[in-house]
Amino acid sequence: MDRQSMTTHNHDSNAHPSDRHTIVGVLGGMGPDATVTFMQRVIDVTPAEDDIDHVHLLVDNNPKVPSRIKALIEGDGENPGPAIAAMARRLEQAGADFLVMPCNTAHYYWQYAQDAVDIPVWHIVERTLDTIARRIPRARVGMLCSPALRKIGLYEGFVESRGLSLVYPDDEAAVLDVIRAVKRGQGRHPDTLAAFARAAGELKERGADVLVLACTELSVIGDALDTSVPVVDSVQVLAEQVAAAAEGR
Repeated sequence: MDRQSMTTHNHDSNAHPSDRHTIVGVLGGMGPDATVTFMQRVIDVTPAEDDIDHVHLLVDNNPKVPSRIKALIEGDGENPGPAIAAMARRLEQAGADFLVMPCNTAHYYWQYAQDAVDIPVWHIVERTLDTIARRIPRARVGMLCSPALRKIGLYEGFVESRGLSLVYPDDEAAVLDVIRAVKRGQGRHPDTLAAFARAAGELKERGADVLVLACTELSVIGDALDTSVPVVDSVQVLAEQVAAAAEGR
């Protein structure tokens, strides 16, 4: 199907209302496993009896987006913003009604995507923190994330208005090693899982009321995390809200 016919399918004013459905554009590939995990979560949370009941996803699973870690932590990488903006434009032109980006760190470049299109680009940080604030008001949120998030203050800009506070593990480099292991396909290695568990345990000891998986690589191995502290997974939040929006809820 060519681009014009894809766009017409969703937006043609002469189409019968029952023929229309929500198309969700996914700015993916950051990283590829995280994108596939997000897609599977959308499938898992969608009430469906047949293929037609599932969410229509247009996915640009683009692992060639310049490294966010090189740009934000190492300081010598190419700006990923223009690549993200180009992806957003392609997805809008292909017929997406709104866009999501299942990568927390990439939301430092969220404005590039939103400025490039006329459709909404959802913000995973705001949606994750809104979920936490509803479930556990005034929570101290333990951050399991890339050190880049703390460096750029990505979550800090949204917590005060929601009555939340943040706590990070001391050894953020160890969490980055876990993230990199997932990117290498070694997320289930015993050493990787042990380091992941240590970071979660430290946050619990430092008084976290809830842990947030604020890196979508960590969502790939989130089911291995055994903790008595509630865990909110940003990928799961995004998937549930995408499924609800596609159903009109």
